Amino acid sequence: MQNKTARKNHSAVCDVCGQKSTRVRYVTRSYGKGGRLLVIENIPVVSCSHCGASYVTAETLHEIERIKRHRASFAKKRPVAVAVFA
Repeated sequence: MQNKTARKNHSAVCDVCGQKSTRVRYVTRSYGKGGRLLVIENIPVVSCSHCGASYVTAETLHEIERIKRHRASFAKKRPVAVAVFA
């Protein structure tokens, strides 16, 4: 996987509307539940301020799938607090 600095050089053109109004945000997402829960941090998401679209690139999606497949090699066990939105 490329380093974070290299990933910031994503094209500024939105893949949805074609406008030059995108930026890359880094988010945390969870996959699975219970004993199979996996949290992946620093996922680059492209956001367009013109049309409101948010998406991940194909490269990012492939990397997420690779991390999920090889979770034992990448993941570190940490306790996590869980809250329910009421």
